[in-house]
Amino acid sequence: MHHPSTTDFFSAIVAAPFGAVGIRSAAGVVRELVYLPPSFAEQAPADSMSERAAMQVTRYLADPNFRFDVPLAPVGTPFQNRVWAVIAAIPRGDVLTYGEVARIIQSAPRAVGQACGANWFPLVVPCHRVTAAGGLGGFSNHDEASGFHVGVKRWLLAHEGVTDV
Repeated sequence: MHHPSTTDFFSAIVAAPFGAVGIRSAAGVVRELVYLPPSFAEQAPADSMSERAAMQVTRYLADPNFRFDVPLAPVGTPFQNRVWAVIAAIPRGDVLTYGEVARIIQSAPRAVGQACGANWFPLVVPCHRVTAAGGLGGFSNHDEASGFHVGVKRWLLAHEGVTDV
C-alpha cells in the first residue's frame, strides 16, 4: 500500500513563523492552502503556479498588507462562497464576529463557523479575521484553546495588528 509523502501531496511548502504553509496546485490554479506544524520541511515549488503562490505567501508573511492575486480553484457550496466573499472583504487589522458575518448574509453564526472551517484557501480568504463574540474562538474547525490552529490564528491576527481579541 502506498502512503503519500508530503512531496506527493503538496506542490510546495513555505516556512512560516507558526510552522509552514502547504500549497497544492494543479491545472493552473491553487487548489488548497494548508497550515502545517513546524515538523514539515520547506519544499521547493513543483510548477509555476505553486511557485507564484509560494512567493505570494512569503510576501504576505513579510508584509501583512500584501494582497493575493493567485487564481483559486472553484470550490465550495453557494452558501460557503457567500461566507467567503464577506470574509475576503474584511480589511487587514479588522475582525468580524461569526454573528456579524451571519447577520450580513442572513444566516446563523454556527453555519458561518462551519463555512470558515471548510475554507480551502486560508490567508487568501482570511478566516482568521472572524472571531467569537467573547474572544478568539476556534479556527479551521479546531476548538482547542491552546492548540496549533488557534496559535496560527493568534499569530496571523497579531501580524495584522489586531491585539485586542
